[in-house]
Amino acid sequence: MRRGWLLPLFAVLGFAFLYLPIISLVVFSFNESRLVTVWSRFSLKWYGELFADPQMLGAALLSLRIAAISSTIALVLGTLCAVALVRFRRFRGRTALTGMVSAPLVMPDVITGLSLLLLFVAMETFFGWPAGRGELTIILAHTTFCMAYITVVVQSRLSDMDLSLEEAAMDLGATPARVFFDITLPIIAPALISGWLLGFTLSLDDLVIASFVSGPGSSTLPMVIFSKIRLGVSPDVNALATIIIGIVSVGVLGATILQMTRPKVNRT
Repeated sequence: MRRGWLLPLFAVLGFAFLYLPIISLVVFSFNESRLVTVWSRFSLKWYGELFADPQMLGAALLSLRIAAISSTIALVLGTLCAVALVRFRRFRGRTALTGMVSAPLVMPDVITGLSLLLLFVAMETFFGWPAGRGELTIILAHTTFCMAYITVVVQSRLSDMDLSLEEAAMDLGATPARVFFDITLPIIAPALISGWLLGFTLSLDDLVIASFVSGPGSSTLPMVIFSKIRLGVSPDVNALATIIIGIVSVGVLGATILQMTRPKVNRT
């Protein structure tokens, strides 16, 4: 009898621990007071302050642009890597490729950021590219670690896919490219969307790696927020966080609905 209420209680406490701070942040973003923990009255004042801050808006647009570009590139490369690992069981370099995919997942961000910084410095010395550190180096760095996560997501979906569908299409005369775009791609589309959203979120959230590979004039949103909260949390940060939470929630909800409503494949 005790087990019947302990498990729901622990679940409620766990979710409350995770989501109550986020709810509090959203609520206090509509607070008129400058003190982020003292409620005065409802106001949209800090949203106006946010949209009047060129530094914050510039950093937000830069982070969104970097996240969109890096997650898109990582999606293409990660999908190709997942197809190679799942469909081509034995090929030269498979072990090395598997290790390169797994390394960013377990390697600390400090090590990843430092190694990429040294790589970019060496490339600039020998090849002259990339010239300095900035938006391009951040995109390259974020693509590197986002690709590993997307590869794992797509690889798990490909592993569960029924190969008889592709074999039937090829028996009917379809070329491998036609099979991929007409059969494989629509089936793994929910995994591609989920992987892209995961890469977008990881890129948008990154602070450590971006701090190593960024340069003057290329401060991302997490870097700007981190520098601001060292002097105290400003309510406009709460407003910006609320907007980001809303955008991400809509994206995750859309991906979930798409995955739940996709047609199930009969494996009989």
